[in-house]
Amino acid sequence: MSITENVNKAIITAMKAKDEAGLRALRAIKSAFLLAGTETGNKDIHDELALKTLQKMAKQRKDSIDIFLKENREDLAKKEKEELEVIETYLPKALSHEEVKAILQEIITETGASGMADIGKIMPVAMQKMAGKSDGKTINLILKELFNS
Repeated sequence: MSITENVNKAIITAMKAKDEAGLRALRAIKSAFLLAGTETGNKDIHDELALKTLQKMAKQRKDSIDIFLKENREDLAKKEKEELEVIETYLPKALSHEEVKAILQEIITETGASGMADIGKIMPVAMQKMAGKSDGKTINLILKELFNS
């Protein structure tokens, strides 16, 4: 079953359970999927595009949470956290710091990179290998850690 179908079924379940937070998040996901489908000219989107959309939504929620907490708006941060939890249920499990580090070391060996100057060779390969399992910010931080040690 596709991610889109799972979201649609989850919306019905959330409505029946009167789960306001879950329903709000699921409707946001469905809306984002519809927008992504409109951009591609397709009503139905494939799982790869759905995952990219979910990753983008998760990143937006994380950024919003950071901003709201800095501004002492715990009420708004709480709503974003609730939505983030629902979004993350549809994303693949994130890789641990050590797993990302191991994959990056393999990529560095494969590409023959010798320092941060070669980051342009590493990042595209890393983003492709770890799509949906780690974000660019984390990958970049671990690369800096590897090259500075």
